[in-house]
Amino acid sequence: MSAFDEALLADGDALAAADVGGVLRALASSGAQVREALDLSAEAAVARLADDDRPRAVVIAALAGSSAVADLVQALAGRNCPVPVVVRHGGPLPSWVGPLDLVVAVSLSGRAPGPLTLAVEASRRGARVVTVAGEGSPLAEIGARSGNVQVVPARGVRADGGDPRSSRVALWSLATPVLLACDALGLLQASPADLAGVADRLDAEAEASRPWTETFVNPAKALAAELAGAVPVVLGDGHLMAAAARRAAGMLARTSRVPAVSGALPDDASEVVATFGGPFATGAAADVDPVFADPFLDGPAGPRMRLVVLRDAPTAVSDEDRRLADAITTTAADAGVRTSELVADDGTPAQRLAQLIARTDFASTYLALACGVDPARSPHVADLKDRLG
Repeated sequence: MSAFDEALLADGDALAAADVGGVLRALASSGAQVREALDLSAEAAVARLADDDRPRAVVIAALAGSSAVADLVQALAGRNCPVPVVVRHGGPLPSWVGPLDLVVAVSLSGRAPGPLTLAVEASRRGARVVTVAGEGSPLAEIGARSGNVQVVPARGVRADGGDPRSSRVALWSLATPVLLACDALGLLQASPADLAGVADRLDAEAEASRPWTETFVNPAKALAAELAGAVPVVLGDGHLMAAAARRAAGMLARTSRVPAVSGALPDDASEVVATFGGPFATGAAADVDPVFADPFLDGPAGPRMRLVVLRDAPTAVSDEDRRLADAITTTAADAGVRTSELVADDGTPAQRLAQLIARTDFASTYLALACGVDPARSPHVADLKDRLG
């Protein structure tokens, strides 16, 4: 990984040239992914799920990058969801799953072993199955059986020109049919009109974060610059933004190659605040006044922690939650920990969540490009896949 290149970050043409895999272009297509997925879901008759009885429980089977779909569902369903929503990345399928339950299996390729195994077993037990999977894939074949629902993911813009596309940049192709299915079952609010609003919000964020916008007015570029050389701790200010925080940490690790952790308030408040007194909060050479620091005698300063707080729209946050988030950022400042705060605009829960996911997706990609990293491909991940056959 190279040193952070501020000049490249400010040069839209240079960014486009460096982004050989087309990740920025793919992320910019997120709004289009939602609209195409709405059409594909209508063709697949996802809405007919509303004619069936509400399931006893919903199991969402998703792996790796596709698991963000499950996070979205759990965040938008909230703690008052009328039925349990259980997430599984692989087998075995819970023993209680049967004809009264619904299993939603998501895989862009339609060949991910975990979702495929779970869908096969769910179908064998007589559970209803909804699949979002590549056309002609083994998983799609299960979804196409009588009584099930199969949706082909929206094509959008391919990152890296490969087949299948990376699930990291196809989030909204995968999530839209699942959200529509859950809306039809009365588990959350994500009607076609609601999701059209999500598409508009994603378009607006893509416009604000486009490569040719100056860094000081581009929220994603500004965040990338703040994260350069840092160890990010991403904190969501509540249940909804917890999903955005997990997505951000995953994108920083997978796209930027930066180790990052996530948490959510109020549950993780004490754990996060405790790190303000640790080695990453002050840097390896913190005992030396930076004015007098000598890189040859004292060694280079270590990476420093950066607190990234994802905050819901002010009108959607209780006074108690707001006070807690404010107290944590004040404590961070007193401890010398630098903080970046991202605040969602007003809108539906899905719109607010989509906005901050999009911003951190773009920021992770800009951070990768400015550090000389290919955001589309990791040679180490490729090596791991080769070793596993």
